[in-house]
Order: sequence, then C-alpha cells, then structure tokens
Amino acid sequence: MRVVVVALGKIGLPLAVHIARAGHEVVGCDVDERVVELVNRAQEPFPGEADLAEGLAEVVAAGRLQAQTDTAAAVAAGPTLVIAVPPLVVDAAARPGWGVLDSVVADIARGLKALPSGGDPVTVSVETTLPVGTTRTRIAPALEAGSGLRSEREFFSVFSPERVYSGRIFADLDSYPKLVGGLTDAGEARGVELYRAFIAAEVWPMGSAEAAEMTKLAETTYRDVNIALANEFARYAGTIGVDVHRVIDAANSQPFSHVHRPGVAVGGHCIPVYPHFYLHGDADARIPALAREVNRAMPAYAVGLLAQALGRLESARVLILGVAYRGGVKETAFSGAFDVRDALAAGGAVPFAADPLYDDAELRALGFEPWDGAPIDGVILQADHAEYRALGPDALPGVRAVVDGRDLLDPAPFDAAGIPLRRIGRPPIATDR
Repeated sequence: MRVVVVALGKIGLPLAVHIARAGHEVVGCDVDERVVELVNRAQEPFPGEADLAEGLAEVVAAGRLQAQTDTAAAVAAGPTLVIAVPPLVVDAAARPGWGVLDSVVADIARGLKALPSGGDPVTVSVETTLPVGTTRTRIAPALEAGSGLRSEREFFSVFSPERVYSGRIFADLDSYPKLVGGLTDAGEARGVELYRAFIAAEVWPMGSAEAAEMTKLAETTYRDVNIALANEFARYAGTIGVDVHRVIDAANSQPFSHVHRPGVAVGGHCIPVYPHFYLHGDADARIPALAREVNRAMPAYAVGLLAQALGRLESARVLILGVAYRGGVKETAFSGAFDVRDALAAGGAVPFAADPLYDDAELRALGFEPWDGAPIDGVILQADHAEYRALGPDALPGVRAVVDGRDLLDPAPFDAAGIPLRRIGRPPIATDR
C-alpha cells in the first residue's frame, strides 16, 4: 500500500522507515527542507536512534521511501493511509498550542480535496498525543471543512497513539500492542486492518477514538503519579535515615507493587505534559495535579540537600551536570536543569552547567553559563548521562559537596576523599554501610 507520514521527527521518521521496511511505498513529508534533503540522501537528520541509519539507507536505496515538503501533494497522489505525527507544542504550563497540528491537518485536507471522487476512503491516523475528544471534535471537522468530504464516508479518521521510547523505537513498534480508535466501527476496523499490514505486534481496536486517546494519557499520568509517590517515599526516608531504594526493592519483590524510582526531576515531552492533557478533560481529578506538584518540587529539594551539605549557598559556585532531561538524549523539554538553575540562583549561588551533548554556545542559548573548569564548591548531577558513571572528585576541582540526583555515581571515591555525597532517598555515604 501507499502511506504518507507527515512530520519526520524522532517518531515520524523511524515509523516511516519501519513501514517501508515492511514492503510498502512511503512518502515522508516535513516542512523542514534540511530534513527532507537529508532523508532523500539516506542520512539521519538527528542522532541517537538505534538502527535508523541502516534502515534509512536500506529503504531509500530500494526506492520505498522518499521525502518532500508538500504534504497536500503527497495526499493528493492517493495514499491508502496518512499518518500524522506533528509535535503538539506546549507552553511553560503545558497548555497545548494548536498551530502546528492545525496546519498539518489543513494540508492533509487540501490533499483530500484534490482526490478524484469514487475511490476507496483514505484513512487519516493521528499519532500525536492529544486531550480526550480532540480527534472527534477538532481533527475530523477540520478535515471535513478543508476537503469538502464527509468524514466516515469519504475518508476515515482514527487515533493511534505512539507508544515508543526514543532510542529504541524499532524494537518498541513490534513489542507493544498498537492501539487504534475510530469515530465509527467501519473506520476503526479499516485502521486496524492497515496497521496490521506493517506492525508485528498485536493491533487492538479500542472501540472509540476517545478510548485510544485516554489510554495514552492514562499510561503517562500513571508514571507521573508513581514517580511522585516514589519521591514522597524518598523524602520521608531521608528524614529517618532509611535507604528508600532498599525499601522499593523489597516492596516490589511481591507482584502487587510496582513503585518507580525517585529522582531530581521528571522531564521530557511526555510525562510532565500529558497529565495536564488529562486534567483538561477531567477537571475534578485531584491525584494527577498533586503528583505534578510533588514532582515539580524535586529540583528545589535537591538544591536544599546541597545547601545542607555546604552549609550555605550564598556565593557558592555550583555546577549542574547535564541539562538534557534524561541521559543520552539531546533534548531539554521540561528538563529539571532549568528549575535547578533557578533554585540555585534564588538561594544566592552562582550556577554553571556542563553537558557532553551540548557545546558552550548551545548552553548559553539555553540560558546556562558554561563551566570553564575553574574550581567549584558544589555539584548537582541532573542528567544520567553514561559519561558521568565513572565521575570522581578528581574531575571536580575544589568541590566540597555533591548531590547525585539520579543515583548514578559510585560513592566510594567521594567517601575516600571526604567529600559529602547526597543521594535522593539514601543516607549520606558515611552511614551507607
């Protein structure tokens, strides 16, 4: 079949390659001319996705994937399936901005309008995570208005949330059930049929687009709530000298407990954002809002641990290790590094930052002062980059205290050097034994 994938980002491009590898003809669309040019040259537009380089080279050479900037023209050529994965831009309060999604939907609608009448209905699937009800009340009406076609008669609209993790997308696509929810039984059945043509995992009909939308929000909101509970446990454990990781390991040793791990921050495009999408539909919900409050407070809690270890923050030179929201990923969406920086500055400290994935110019563009290697008083490890695992006092001149916000560092060298190491939910290293 012919498939159009709109938005060749970190989700859309691997998905396009995956579909092409299954033997289908794929046109990838993106407004970024650089991305289109790189894809057509079989070059990765971004690093870090396992097997993407090999897969891209394979399907481009075979002629099964090509890229272009004109989405409407790609849709007008008559695909069987259109999959849209545009980013839903959110503001600092995680409120969705609809501009990008609306623009993509308008382009798809213009392509649908140009199709000859009488053919099989094209199925339009949106994989971008959305507040419940968006497919039915926003996307399908916009497709109708822009194309002049009738939804569920001349085209189908379905929602099928992406359920993959950056860095391992190809493995995840064939591991987790693919969920498809439609606006009608016929549209949903068609969507399930089409996804089964390139997904090796089970494809589950959800009964409605709303059920599929809610499922994605339930997955991510659960994780945020679970992490918040772990953070609450960690803070209490810190007051009584208990190692919360031992507690969690013991609790999880029976099959009814699945407590996550505490940490300095919950960042990224998903977990800090989608609980707000859920709350957008369920204004009476209390637990997701409380969990967000708990998790947002963790960067300041980590700064408090450092202040206790140093004695005072005023004028202290403090290095933030890692501005990415998680290790190995060059992304700063809702990264805890911003809140750590702000809490340090509010306490009178002088914050600096370093990250193996960002150069000095990029750090400055993000609002951080790059560390030049000069002596520092304190360190807060914010991102669990693999490069930090072997980090010891020798690499941190002048350091007097360290807060390991990701439980990544080996405490032994710091203990040997007499440098206080604080880890969230663990006793100080001197009493760890």
